[in-house]
Amino acid sequence: MASDSQIDKCSPKDLSAGPFVLRTLFADLPLSEDGTRDDIKINCVEYLDHNLYVGTSDSELLHFFQIPPDPTDKSGIPTFILASRLRPAFAETAGTSNATRPGVQQILLLPTVGKACILCNWTVTFYSLPELSPVFGTTQVKNCSWIGGIDLNQVGADYDGRGDGIGVTVLLSLNRKIQVVSIADGARPIKKIDFAGSTISVRRDSIACVADSRSYALLEIERQLKIPLMSISSLDEAQPGDVLGQAQHISGGPGGGLLRSNSSAQSRSQTASPEPPVHRRGTSLGDFIAGPSRRQEYRAGEDDGSASPQTTPPGETVGVDTSTSDATTEGQAARAFPTAKPRSGLLKPLIVSPTPEEFLLVTGTGPLEPGIGMFVNLDGDPTRPTIEFDRYPKEIVVDGGSADMSSSRTSLGPEDEGYVLASMGREFSDGVHYGLEIQRWDIDPAEGEPVKYWLEPPISSSSAVNHPHSLGIRSLRGAEATHFPEIVDKLRRRRFVPFSSGSLAASTMSLRSFDSRTALSVERVSKEKELFERDPDYQSDDSLPDSWQATRNAEEEDYARRLAGGTARLAVWSGRNIWWAIRNPLILQLEARLEGTVSTATQVSARRREFFSILNSFRGQDAKSELEFLTFSYIRQRVGVLLLTSFLKSQEAPFSEPELRAMEEILVDSLLDPRVVLSLIPGVRNEVIETKRGMWIFGGVKLTAEEFISSRDFDKDNSTLGALSQSVLHFLRRFLTSWRRKKGFGSIPDENEVFRTVDAALLAVLLELDRYSTAGPVKAKSVRADLYELVDNGVDCFNRAETLIESYHRLYVLSRLYQSRKMAADVLATWKRIIEGERDDGGELTDGEQRVREYLAKISNQALVQEYGVWLANRNPKLGVQIFAEDKGRAPKFDPGQVVQLLREEAPDAVKYYLEYLVFGKGHTIYANELIMYYLDIVITRLETSAEAREAVMSTYTAYRALHPPKPPYRQFLTDNAPADDEAWHSRLRLLQLLGGSYDYDLAVIRNRLASLNSTGEDILVPETIILDGRERNHENALRLLVHRLGDYDTAVAYCLRGGASIYTIYQAQSQPPPGPPNLKAPKRRDSMPPTQDQQARLFRALLGEFLNLEDISDRVEQTGLLLEKFGGWFDIGDVLSVIPDSWSVDLVTGFLVKALRRILVEKNETTIARSLSSAQNLQIQHDLIVRIEEKGPSIET
Repeated sequence: MASDSQIDKCSPKDLSAGPFVLRTLFADLPLSEDGTRDDIKINCVEYLDHNLYVGTSDSELLHFFQIPPDPTDKSGIPTFILASRLRPAFAETAGTSNATRPGVQQILLLPTVGKACILCNWTVTFYSLPELSPVFGTTQVKNCSWIGGIDLNQVGADYDGRGDGIGVTVLLSLNRKIQVVSIADGARPIKKIDFAGSTISVRRDSIACVADSRSYALLEIERQLKIPLMSISSLDEAQPGDVLGQAQHISGGPGGGLLRSNSSAQSRSQTASPEPPVHRRGTSLGDFIAGPSRRQEYRAGEDDGSASPQTTPPGETVGVDTSTSDATTEGQAARAFPTAKPRSGLLKPLIVSPTPEEFLLVTGTGPLEPGIGMFVNLDGDPTRPTIEFDRYPKEIVVDGGSADMSSSRTSLGPEDEGYVLASMGREFSDGVHYGLEIQRWDIDPAEGEPVKYWLEPPISSSSAVNHPHSLGIRSLRGAEATHFPEIVDKLRRRRFVPFSSGSLAASTMSLRSFDSRTALSVERVSKEKELFERDPDYQSDDSLPDSWQATRNAEEEDYARRLAGGTARLAVWSGRNIWWAIRNPLILQLEARLEGTVSTATQVSARRREFFSILNSFRGQDAKSELEFLTFSYIRQRVGVLLLTSFLKSQEAPFSEPELRAMEEILVDSLLDPRVVLSLIPGVRNEVIETKRGMWIFGGVKLTAEEFISSRDFDKDNSTLGALSQSVLHFLRRFLTSWRRKKGFGSIPDENEVFRTVDAALLAVLLELDRYSTAGPVKAKSVRADLYELVDNGVDCFNRAETLIESYHRLYVLSRLYQSRKMAADVLATWKRIIEGERDDGGELTDGEQRVREYLAKISNQALVQEYGVWLANRNPKLGVQIFAEDKGRAPKFDPGQVVQLLREEAPDAVKYYLEYLVFGKGHTIYANELIMYYLDIVITRLETSAEAREAVMSTYTAYRALHPPKPPYRQFLTDNAPADDEAWHSRLRLLQLLGGSYDYDLAVIRNRLASLNSTGEDILVPETIILDGRERNHENALRLLVHRLGDYDTAVAYCLRGGASIYTIYQAQSQPPPGPPNLKAPKRRDSMPPTQDQQARLFRALLGEFLNLEDISDRVEQTGLLLEKFGGWFDIGDVLSVIPDSWSVDLVTGFLVKALRRILVEKNETTIARSLSSAQNLQIQHDLIVRIEEKGPSIET
């Protein structure tokens, strides 16, 4: 239970955060007919079918009729008109006056039979409904203290018109008995129950819970059995003599005990037990009240309404008073008893029935002491834990609650939550306040300490604080449909306009195209407006009618009004005012907490925690109705906006990381239009796209956002992203990224505009954050990686994205944007800009030319490939020609002849490289002659123009000749010593390769070109001349150059072995080029067949002559000896001896001579053997001939 300290913390003005709210039913009632009296009070109130009945202390019954509000009146407040002022008849009693008469005490409506019972000055009279015309003639019931006891189990059926039609049974409390009367077409007495001094009764079926001035009891009205219950006050020393909880006959005898279950009442036979069963209570009042020594304190000026009033009538009339002779019974019609003076300090009994099986009774020690509410079932047994009231109530009512106590539901709907409302006074710092203490009666104590709410009526200007009135409260027979205009204001969607100045068209244009970072010129904005209007993604709203916004507003209001309805069943009154006590919708409760948090001047961090606490109050709770679903969405959105505004101005109390993440989750899960969030942040609000349809959000959220925009905390002048802190930028990065994941959800209104705005804002934020990243390739999980992911997956705001990226000088990012839409031409154009040196702050495009070459292989547009292939061939000929030579590209293949012609015209420096590819890579030998000419031009031009180049060539000859054998061939020597960056040198190597290969080329042209060098110097290109001599069968000159000019003896030997075909390739051992088209193959050379031995012998004899002519005697002797020793088989010994100088020692040619003699001897022996084999073969043939002749025998010819 809530402690006193907890209750005192509640502000008396905090009226709307609880589960109930007071709404005016009737203000400033005309209690006095002439308006001159202020001492008249409202005693009782009833309501049924738009008829309001008010009983006053002036013995008047006011009947008001409700006029429905005008349909055009949006407030929906009905009007009451006075239908009649009735002074019910009552029996005058000696010794009473107007000052001592209570007035109209009770109004009992019986809609099933269309009657009303009015208790006025202890006299009951009967009237018809709804006009209150007297019925039953002059029938009256005098000396009655109360009337009621209607079966609450049938109240719902009665009101719905489903009564049984045979009458309604009511109970009338007389001084010594309770009269049971049936009301139908008349008032018919049924029976009397011997229970004296009753003051209140609440009935369920045949069980009535009644009370006199001192104690409670249960009555079985059919069998007239009684179960005594506890005393009303624990200080009452005069306890009754009955045994508590024991059923007994009302006559006082120890008749059969009454045993009741939760579902039925049954009489148990006396034979079942020799003694009546005694019901033991499990809860003692002493557990909650300290004892009889507790003092009762009375406050000056407080109405002691909790003490038992003078409810006993001055006399008693038993039976129903009629005009007939049988109007009296048992001779007691005229007996009068003196008025019983109430004892000071007696508490007023309070009984309500929260469920069909339970009664709630209130006990206590004094009017200013706490009261205890105890639950008993129809047998008088405790059923629930007790509840505590801060003070003993003056009146209580219950509202709601599950009728099924065995329900297994773990959560109840709003109407299933049971509340008890108690009228009482409470002490505050400025005095006593009268109001309602509200608490749950159906909660499990294991769920925690119950929460109490305090509700006071609004104080009007006509009411004085120093003359307070206690509150009356009653559950009415009828109900009234009400609505909450606050809910309509909060939940109806209204158009949010973040930009207050300018027309819609102008703001739309500026929002889309204004560069939030660079503040581009008006001309730029105008141009982009035109681009925007051409955007195929943009949906024109020109088709909207002029009245569309008014129609939308009306629809939204009607929808919200449908959800803002409620039902009023409880009436509260004080002074001259009556209010409905209505269930306060959850949205208004949470809204009140929000308003209290916002208006409280506490620390920012404490306010922030309270915001999260409000959200946590319904976290994980499933909405049970459409209103509750919208309530959760609205509160999340409004709290999200409040947290965001707090975050934007939280320099002194920054958000912690968990708080920041929680705020992001709230804003995303609430589905608040992200354009609203962006509108609150100056740096990105200019990215918001708003069409003529606008942004429609909850009215309460709209008001909160507009208040922030119009406040001083919102910096309208600073609209650049650079002005935002890193924490705000990273928040936007995460928030907008989360929103992008919702693409494709059908539940997103204005999806096109929303995601174009989200993409543009996210792109701007990522570009701003990436400004501080290191230039170069992307790193995993970095801002740049997020930026790439954004543009790679495509953005809806394509045109705006181009502008943003260009303004940040991020060309490579722009190229990725184009790639996302497969705009190959724009991708290549952007890369071209980067490669040609235009500013690109990211520096991501490394090895750009290679990237262009790879990208061209992936596209199928041949014209585009040709365009950028030529561009790249001019920049990087070696790389550019690969584009035209690509075999695996998607574009159609190029014809080599056309490519050659194209390169000659537009990229002449690349022709050579393309021809190299064709000849060496593809085996197209038809282009070998042209390639030779390119190489030859390069080499000759270099030698003609550069003396240094000529000297370098000549030095290679000298250096090579100076080498001692064994030494590599001159071609290998030339390759090993080639400078890395000397194009002419490498071209000469390729020239030698082509000249020495099996290609067909124009010897005469090449010879003439070589001859042009003679003016510069003879025999500069020696290897080339040797190859040409070999082709022209000028072997002697070729060998001469090899031996004497180059000194390449091994190559000379090889030249002889190959028959002069080539000096740098090996016949049939070289690697074959890949096959090419037949028409691109050059014809084979005539001398491509292997040389004969005679040809080789002739060349060797020529080589021997050149060796013998070497100037260096040692080289002459050495090379001649080696040649004769290794290749002596190709020489005739006679020829050799004839040319060997006589001065040479025999030892120099010993090896040759030995081998030659051995060869002669071998030849002689081979000849002898061959001759012998021939003789044997001849003999065999002769023998075979003779044998054949003999076989055939002689033949005779005539």
